[in-house]
Amino acid sequence: MSADGIYPDDLKYTKEHEWLEARDNRATVGVTHYAQAELGDIVYVELPQVGSAVVAGEAFGTVESVKAVSELFAPTSGTVAEVNGALTDKPDAVNRDPYGDGWMIRITMADPKEVDGLMSASQYRKYIEDEAN
Repeated sequence: MSADGIYPDDLKYTKEHEWLEARDNRATVGVTHYAQAELGDIVYVELPQVGSAVVAGEAFGTVESVKAVSELFAPTSGTVAEVNGALTDKPDAVNRDPYGDGWMIRITMADPKEVDGLMSASQYRKYIEDEAN
């Protein structure tokens, strides 16, 4: 974990505020602490079906908060291997635990090397700071 605990060092990050945890050719994906804080209280999450293809940089679902509806973007290409069905009944898990219970999908990656193009935790923290200014 990073010193502040908000952006774990073992994850990779996108400019669209998704995180990815890679293990071999499998990636777990969710939205960052920053994204859930910006969205506010999440009331609904729409995710793809298991077996769906996802493409890096393209939308794979939506998250709806009391403030807005936002698209979710795939940090890597591949096939959806698992969906966090618990979010259907408890979408607020994304607010409470974005890196744990709030994970969204697991992808069997088409090319695990795509992960190399994502930001590290320190790069992502700097990106957020620069974006805020």
